[in-house]
This record gives sequence, structure tokens and C-alpha cells, in this order.
Amino acid sequence: MGKIVQLDEHLSNKIAAGEVVERPASVVKELVENSIDANATRIEIEVEEGGLSLIRVLDNGDGIEPEDCVLAFNRHATSKIKSEQDLIQIRTMGFRGEALPSISSVSQVELKSSTGVGPGAYLFIENGKIKDQQQTNSRKGTDLIVRNLFYNTPARLKHVKTIQTELGTITDLVNRLALANPNISFRLKHNGKELLHTSGNGNLIQIIASVYGIQTAKNMIPVSFSSLDYEVSGYIAKPEMNRASRQYMSLFMNGRYIKNYAISKAIQNAYHTFLPIGRFPISILSVKMDPTIIDVNVHPSKHEARLSKEAELVQLVENELRKVIRNQRLIPDVQYKKKEQKQTDRDEQPSFSFDYQTKKKQLDIKPIDDIMPARELNTTFINHPNQETAHVKESADDLNEFGKTSVITNEPDSNKVQNLSKSEQVQEKIPVMYPIGQMHGTYILAQNENGLYLIDQHAAQERIKYEYFKKKVGQVDREVQLLTVPYTFEFSASEAAYLENHIQLLSEVGLFLESFGQNTFIVREHPQWFPKSYEKEIMMDIMQQVLDHRKIDIEKLREEAAIMMSCKGSIKANHHLRNDEIFALLESLRASEDPYTCPHGRPITIHLSTYELEKMFKRVM
Repeated sequence: MGKIVQLDEHLSNKIAAGEVVERPASVVKELVENSIDANATRIEIEVEEGGLSLIRVLDNGDGIEPEDCVLAFNRHATSKIKSEQDLIQIRTMGFRGEALPSISSVSQVELKSSTGVGPGAYLFIENGKIKDQQQTNSRKGTDLIVRNLFYNTPARLKHVKTIQTELGTITDLVNRLALANPNISFRLKHNGKELLHTSGNGNLIQIIASVYGIQTAKNMIPVSFSSLDYEVSGYIAKPEMNRASRQYMSLFMNGRYIKNYAISKAIQNAYHTFLPIGRFPISILSVKMDPTIIDVNVHPSKHEARLSKEAELVQLVENELRKVIRNQRLIPDVQYKKKEQKQTDRDEQPSFSFDYQTKKKQLDIKPIDDIMPARELNTTFINHPNQETAHVKESADDLNEFGKTSVITNEPDSNKVQNLSKSEQVQEKIPVMYPIGQMHGTYILAQNENGLYLIDQHAAQERIKYEYFKKKVGQVDREVQLLTVPYTFEFSASEAAYLENHIQLLSEVGLFLESFGQNTFIVREHPQWFPKSYEKEIMMDIMQQVLDHRKIDIEKLREEAAIMMSCKGSIKANHHLRNDEIFALLESLRASEDPYTCPHGRPITIHLSTYELEKMFKRVM
């Protein structure tokens, strides 16, 4: 007798549920995507006990015809594809027809739906079986309730996380659905408490404020660019608004949230040297393309996709975002926050804060989010000649005031400033600043009419040297310095063999290796521009980069070499400078291409406006 048997439909549905319904958030995803496909403009999601007790999705979409309601709970029953050709150019969120039968096989489901014409339909399904069916006069749209998820599959139930963890996953999902669909109003409630409500008016920046807070929304930069195959739009955050994980990077392809490592890496590369190690940008990017370019049918959850022209999109995103970031003024502002009456315990005292995430130094500086709840709208006061204060909102126009400078005649080269036209000054990335002195031999204090500036002297010189060395390693010539005694380097047999195969690569960054016996290399000369007194150390570091990365390319190696060289020999902390040396450093910084961060992504300059100082000293109230 044969051993192979045909599984019954009920058991098949439970197996399919294992792929489609991993957790409560999976149910929310499938139901909300059905509402989106039904052209809903308002979707309400209500959950209880993290979705295990109840999940309800109510929409004002097209609704389901009464004769289709029962069929919708059969496997592979769908209105979204009818032929193999439709599978090649999918334009809907769902298409497999497995969601409803899978959900109903592991829960108790109630469905009310109407197209707005004639009577609607009501179904009650338990354990995959229809228990009740009748007509109803429900309004146009669909109301679907899922109760007691996994009540009949205890093995699945025991792997569900805590209520807070499951709720966090649901919230993250709905947030992304709202970001992907600004023209749809979303409302999310848990145990009766509203967690999210968007207007559906199409304004994406308002949704970003609802999801991530007003302070974050105010620091977002709009982006829009395209190629023959792709249209990309959305927002990216200024570097100072960074996070410790990639969770704040959202990518939508044809309206669907997609996880794509290559594109995420391209976004990070666009922020290269603008973010500290271990910090990640906030980004919301929407990519539109012909459906034939993308295949979303490669994973049960449809979170992954295959692109036929992925390399083109990766290059487009990295190049265009880098241009946008480099056209911004990126000096973080220090802000003084007064304690509000309704504060959390951590906000007991007013503190000084700045928008860039960094470690505490001599002063008690806290991240801005620790001082003020993210959803409170901040405003700035600016002094005007004919009135004591003017109350204006922070905006991009305020940031353009950086170009205004005052002339202090007792400072070096101040005449140079008088010769600058106003338009020339406004176009500069950072303003002219006049040295006041140093703090702890580490921070330069400077001023102009816009207020006080604190400059990390080591970070400033690192940026200057980095840009210098990046050009040098990109055009290595034979202007070399001969060594009286060659440098000798010894390696293990495997390391020596690997370096032997990459001698040409190393020569392109100025490291001219020669084999010298077993597992040994010597260097007889090096470019004259190598950092003095650090030549051998730099060479060893460059070779270690090649050994560590193995698949490193020439551009990456040049980049790493420039960063290493910039750090060597730069002014260290507790190094006191003369006033003319400080002024020369500031002038060199102003001439830099990207004078905002060191090559490691740390901020160079922090700005404290005149008005903020006056607030601290109660000169204005």
C-alpha cells in the first residue's frame, strides 16, 4: 500500500497558516493590505492584549460581494490575479489568496462586508469552518474581527512573545503602512488607547511627525530624483538626527515595505563621514517602477523582493542622497530647554542640549529628546534691530541666516570679510568666525554676530587632512622619498601569499611593497605626502585593511587610507594653540568641502545663538 496521502483541506490550511500567520502582526498586515487593495481611504485597527485576544480591521473600501464572501475563505481564492501574466506584473499588496483561510484556521473570525449596493453579508468562522452565515445591512466597506488567535494551536501560542513585544511589532508595522500610504487615514488603538492617528491628507511630513515626533520631522530633508527605470521620493534626516539601529530606515517599493540590504547600504554610504560609527540615518524613501522589474513573490511575508536592475537603483540612491546631504548646512544648534509643568522624572532640571548624539564631556550635555518630548513643537526667538524679540518658527529660512557676519577689526584678516558680498557670504557652508580662545586646550571658542561657536580642534584638522589625503591617494605619483633604511614587514605564510597577490592594489595608494625572503616584504620609498613620523604605522594599517577585508576594492582602500592618515598627526586634545594658529585652522575648515564632521562622523562645530545665551542669563524671558 502506498505511503503518500492527500492532506485534507483543514490540515493544509493550518500548515499554510504556519507560513502566513507567524504572530499577531502578521494578521494585521494581511488584513490591512486587503483594505488598501480595496481602495479604502480610512482604516481603523483595534487590538487587545497584543492582538492575541482581538484584532479588528474596519475600512471604508469597496467591500466584498455577498456571493464572494464564502469563496474568499478558500485557499488560493483571489480577485487580484487571474492569469500567469498578472503574476509577472503585480500591482496589488496581496495576491496569493492564502491570508483569510490561514487566519480563520487558527482563530475565530467574524466578517461583515458590503459593496454599498443591496444587502451585505455576515460570516462567523471557527477553526476554519463556517458556523453562521446571514445577510446584513452593513455600510459600504469591510469589518473583520479575529478573536483568540492560536487558540487551537498551542504549539504556536507558546512561542508568542510578551504583549508589549507583540504590540511593538504591530505598531511598527502600522507606522510603516501609514508612511507608505499618506493618502489613507490610519487609526490604531490598543486596549482602547489610541496609539496613532493620521489624517490621510497626503502630507507625508505630518505622518513623519506623528510617527517619529515633531523634532525629527523638522530636521527632515525632502528628496526627489529619478532615472529611466525608477522614481524615488521621500525624506531623509539631517545627520544629527541619527539612531542606534537600522529600524528607522524605511524603503517602499510600489507602496510595499521592502527589506533590501544593498539599498540600505547605499543610504548609509551616502552619509559616509557624516555619522559616527554605530549610528544610522532616519530615512523614508518610496520607489516607483514598472511592476515587471520587481518580483515580490520570493518570500511568504513579501518583505523581500528581487529587482532585475538593482545595481542601477543602488547607484542612483547613493549618488543622489550624497548630493542632497552635502548641500545642507549641518552645524548643530545648542538649545536651552526650560522645564515644563508636565514632565517626566528625568526632566527635573532645565539643561543644555544639542541635536547631535554624542557622549557627555565636561558639561552636562544631554540628547535633546531627553529634555523635551519629541512631539512638542519648538520655536526660536531671533533679535531684530527695531524690536526686542520676534517670535518666529524654526525653518529652512532661519538656517539661511548663517551667512551674516560682523566685522571685528582687532582680529587677523578682518578686512577680508568686508570684501565679501552678502550673497557670497550666504553661500558659504559655515560662517566667518573670530577666535576667542581655547577651552582645556581642546575646544576652540569663536564668535560672530550669530552667537558663540565651539569647535573640536582635533576633529577640524582631521576633516582638513582627510580631504587632502583623499585627493593624494586618488592620484598617486612617483614623487617619493627614499628611505635610508628600508622598512621590513613580516607576516604569516597565508597573509604573505595574500599580500603578494595584491601588491599592485597597494601601490595605487602609495605603498610600494617588494618581496624580501620568506613571508617578508620591504619598502624602500614612500610618497612625500605621507604623514611625518607615522609612515611605517600607516603602511602597516593599510596592509591590515587589505588582510581584514579580503574583498576590498581600490576605492574603499583609498577611503580607509585617507581616514587613517588624517587621524595621524592631527592636533590632539590638551594642545594649546596661538591665536593666529586658531584663525588659520578656522580658515582652512571654511575652505573644506564638507566642514561639518570629522571622517568618523563626529561633529566639528556646535552653535549657540545669541538669543539662547540671553535666555540662559534671563536677559530675555
